Amino acid sequence: MAVPAFEQPADWTEPGAHPVAPGVHRIPLELPIPSLHSVNVYVVDDPAGPVLVDSGWAMPDSRAALGAALRTLGHRLEDVSQFLVTHAHGDHYSQALTLRQSFGTRVRIGRGERPSIEATAAAGGPSHSGQAELLRRCGAADLADEVLSWDRGEREGDWPDGTPDGWLDDGERIALKRRGLDVFATPGHTRGHIVLRDADAGLLFSGDHVLPHISPSIGLEAAPEPKPLRSYLDSLRLVRDMPDTLLLPAHGAVTASTHVRIDELIKHHEARLNVAAAQVRAGHATAYEVARAMPWTRRQKKLDELDGFSQMLAILEIDAHLDVLVDQGVLDSAETGGVRTYAVRA
Repeated sequence: MAVPAFEQPADWTEPGAHPVAPGVHRIPLELPIPSLHSVNVYVVDDPAGPVLVDSGWAMPDSRAALGAALRTLGHRLEDVSQFLVTHAHGDHYSQALTLRQSFGTRVRIGRGERPSIEATAAAGGPSHSGQAELLRRCGAADLADEVLSWDRGEREGDWPDGTPDGWLDDGERIALKRRGLDVFATPGHTRGHIVLRDADAGLLFSGDHVLPHISPSIGLEAAPEPKPLRSYLDSLRLVRDMPDTLLLPAHGAVTASTHVRIDELIKHHEARLNVAAAQVRAGHATAYEVARAMPWTRRQKKLDELDGFSQMLAILEIDAHLDVLVDQGVLDSAETGGVRTYAVRA
């Protein structure tokens, strides 16, 4: 089992540049998303200039905090040689794009993110139209209408050009002067999510693929893939089959064992599959009905007690679980009037 090379602060969101391994520092940056608190940006030392894994949200306070933390390491924002981005969500990608506008910094991201990046560009900025379409299929038409209304607010102002300077491919090795980072495609959270593995140092830059305290959302992207949970579980098993490493997540504390957390996540989804199947047996026919019948969060809240964004994530998560149960032969599905219903397979 991998062990942390350096002691971490008790509060993982504490500002600053925290060493996590020789030549690697973690910088937590605040987010405008209360449920996530902060995102970890990792600074990898390199003679050509620091390499950053993920970038934070494009907002003035985040930019100032990143610059201040880099200065404690003897760097300026313009010294960053490149961003290696795990996926195209705003808290990982958007600040890299705005810093590129300022300094010409190279930005690379997984090739599988291309459909969502192109869909975002075509929409003129972030769009939830794909999620709205899925919510209608789930039987949640009113929430679908609410979700579409969010796009107008999020498109205020100019959205930065989301085209990367280069794509990261599965199996690629990024050869830095002092280390090599291996790229692994881990679709599920998004279809183009990647993780970076430093085998020699025993480090996994996991992005949102493996998080220490929460289960990441599945398939929340501009161009959702058809079977995101199936992809996510396959990606978990892919990483589980590798030698264990120190877990360097995008949200949460540095954790000693990637394997231990993956085992917990797999068990979590197995339990959710069983609960979802039981709710269908009880007569709940749509993903929306099943989600309303299930408890949510550690506080066991009802779906209607959650905010709209959390309701969307919950319903789409159940939709993904029900699709897996169909693949497993547990359920049958049918679609009438654009709404998908489920029943126990005879």
